[in-house]
Amino acid sequence: MTRKFDHFAFLDRERADPDVYPLEVRRKEFREIYKPYSQEEAASQAERCLDCGNPYCEWKCPVHNYIPNWLKLAGEGRILEAADLCHETNSLPEVCGRICPQDRLCEQACTLATGFGAVTIGAIERYIVDEALKQGWRPDLSHVRTRPWSVGVVGAGPAGLACADVLTRNGVSVTVYDRYPEIGGLLSFGIPDFKLELQVMRRRREILEGAGVHFRLNCEIGRDIQAHELENMHDALFFGTGTYTPVDASLPGMEKGGIVPALEYLIGQTCHMYDIDLPGYPHIELAGEHVLVLGGGDTAMDCVRTAIRQGAASVQCVYRRDQQNMPGSRREVKHAMSEGVQFEFNALPLALMHEGRKLVGLEIARTRLVAAGDGRPRPEQIPGSEEVLPATALIFAFGYRPSPPKWLQGIDVGTDDAGLVQMEAPLPGQTSNPAIFAAGDMVRGSDLVVTAIADARLAAESIIQYLDMQKPQLKRA
Repeated sequence: MTRKFDHFAFLDRERADPDVYPLEVRRKEFREIYKPYSQEEAASQAERCLDCGNPYCEWKCPVHNYIPNWLKLAGEGRILEAADLCHETNSLPEVCGRICPQDRLCEQACTLATGFGAVTIGAIERYIVDEALKQGWRPDLSHVRTRPWSVGVVGAGPAGLACADVLTRNGVSVTVYDRYPEIGGLLSFGIPDFKLELQVMRRRREILEGAGVHFRLNCEIGRDIQAHELENMHDALFFGTGTYTPVDASLPGMEKGGIVPALEYLIGQTCHMYDIDLPGYPHIELAGEHVLVLGGGDTAMDCVRTAIRQGAASVQCVYRRDQQNMPGSRREVKHAMSEGVQFEFNALPLALMHEGRKLVGLEIARTRLVAAGDGRPRPEQIPGSEEVLPATALIFAFGYRPSPPKWLQGIDVGTDDAGLVQMEAPLPGQTSNPAIFAAGDMVRGSDLVVTAIADARLAAESIIQYLDMQKPQLKRA
């Protein structure tokens, strides 16, 4: 039975986020901190939507989700229909519902955000898809017309999975290649389970395989298969390999040790939890350590919150600007603070301090923000403000730069001076090699998961257009 939608619910019903597990529990556990909505809670919160005639939430969303439409369906209890609508614009809605910075995107744009409290769009999106899958939802592919083309997708991260999803729904045969033993890329290995549990990606793999996507995991291009071989196996290729080269600071004392690489730290923790053997990613245990994390983005928040759960003696986040100018999700900063992370804002790292070869601290200087030409305030060091923060472990979390594989040049895919793949062709996502397409961080630089999904879905449409126009000689993988 469907529920009658209350269009005036926002007047007498406050925003209510899902409950979180108790602090003493979540500080020790690597599981998602939010409890799922009940059916009544999800419907009640969905009813707060005004169903704006020109929905700002939809425009602010990079994939332009039909947010008011599936909120209405959720409010009426029509969950399977809502899930269908979620998937029309988004290939990984259950992921975006968990890790998208809604506070800077759709929910920030919500008409109710000022005065009433934005609709809990992300939490409802998560509820819709999780509940639909429990009820047996699967994509309806009965109308799909099989096309005689084969596409190879390199990278099983958000861009690669989104491209594979759209191609499969349009009848194209897809094989996804990835060097990791699980799909998801950094969704599975770089994002801790307290934000996105690995089982979510494993469930998505079942859905994609059920739709016809083929996965070749533990397969590295250039080692197990050469790039030119891929060209001969498929009619078109898509690359979504992301960015993995860390942005490092050059500070005096770094050569003496005490540094924990952020990505290795996060991946090693996931591998340890799930008993996955991934060479090059050892488990780094920070229990009892005094940990400093440098950076203000989501990777920094992942690191500080992981260190808390490992039992670090103290955890501090050092950021050179103030809290208002942090690039990461405000929600993640709030969770980190509640879990016991201390923040040193307006703090500029100067040098690592050692006793012998043992790290004992970080020298910093305080900063003030001054106006800059690009509109974002620039930190300026305050003379005479130097001090030392105690530390026995230091994590750099300044983000990641492009890491284009060397084999790109051998298949005529150009990159710019920064290492980003160049888009020189008329179709969205088409590279300098007209049969090869790309999207995600390797094109944009480090960005959001949802932008990678949006770009990859456009690239998939371009691939279909290219294949239909060119009709290349069929090459079956």
